[in-house]
Amino acid sequence: MSKKSNRATKAHNGRAVTLIPGDGVGPEVVSAALKVIEATGVAIEWYRQAAGMNAFRRFGTPVPDALIESLKRTRLALKGPLETRVAEGWRSINVHLRRTFDLYANVRPTMNFAGVHTPFNNVDLIVVRENTEDLYSGIEHEIAPGVVESIKVITARASRRIAKFAFEYARTHRRKSVTAIHKANIMKLSDGLFLKCARAVSKDYKEIRYQEQIVDAACMRLVTHPEAFDVLLLENLYGDIVSDLCAGLVGGLGLVPGANYGEKGAIFEAVHGTAPDIAGKGVANPIAMILSSAMMLDYLGHRTAGAKIRAATASVLRAGKVLTRDVGGKASTDEVTAAIVRAMSRG
Repeated sequence: MSKKSNRATKAHNGRAVTLIPGDGVGPEVVSAALKVIEATGVAIEWYRQAAGMNAFRRFGTPVPDALIESLKRTRLALKGPLETRVAEGWRSINVHLRRTFDLYANVRPTMNFAGVHTPFNNVDLIVVRENTEDLYSGIEHEIAPGVVESIKVITARASRRIAKFAFEYARTHRRKSVTAIHKANIMKLSDGLFLKCARAVSKDYKEIRYQEQIVDAACMRLVTHPEAFDVLLLENLYGDIVSDLCAGLVGGLGLVPGANYGEKGAIFEAVHGTAPDIAGKGVANPIAMILSSAMMLDYLGHRTAGAKIRAATASVLRAGKVLTRDVGGKASTDEVTAAIVRAMSRG
């Protein structure tokens, strides 16, 4: 990456990290990730903070001042899922944190694991999603009884920035193509602007093939020929939807890590929800959270430790003996975690 663009993923200078256990199964899967990180030998100074429903019950707000102050100090967090109510209550805390700290690039690596059986093979995708605008800007109002308007915000600045991030990521990780996904045939101004910016940025990366795909056609192609894609570049809403679709190709959200990068910080998180139906039962799949922690260690400069976690996780999945029920097994959260720790010690 260039010096300027590399700020988003360069090693963090300190080892202080804000820890947000979250809601539902969050504390369980975050605890699993902490055990795996400890097994690497990397020392982290954790600053535990509440957010979401747990914070609301304790402090009367889902985003306490202490959380924001901790994030301002550390500029780095490992975060479990947070509850967001549907059609009521507070706005998404994830969106709020990303916008507050300008974490403009959401990255979700999605790939097949041997031992996890799905109808799809050769899936190896990187979803790069713009994180700060689009319909997620939350600008909506009732203009008349029964008539609500939501405003989609797309800017050249944010579009160029996320396109450059995607191409820099592709170059650094030796990826072959970037596909911009859009609906510019209908939203000619907003999605049209996004495409114009992506096209302009692509001219600086001649070695990387640039492609475009209408979002509905892309979804169909993803479930028929996912191997045709490499790095996917998307606006915020499409990125949210398509990244979950991609997770479905490889076994579900319990296997897919996530990271949110900005110029001066990052938040690493599992991409699944709070799963209240299984919270407290000890059966949640911890792998998405564990792999997110590996991405965090990469960011901190501990790439060997991150690679060790990924290799051990892949080894456990490949063996197929210790799997949670969402991927065809009967193991508990703790049993999967212990198996990964054992595989690390052997590696």
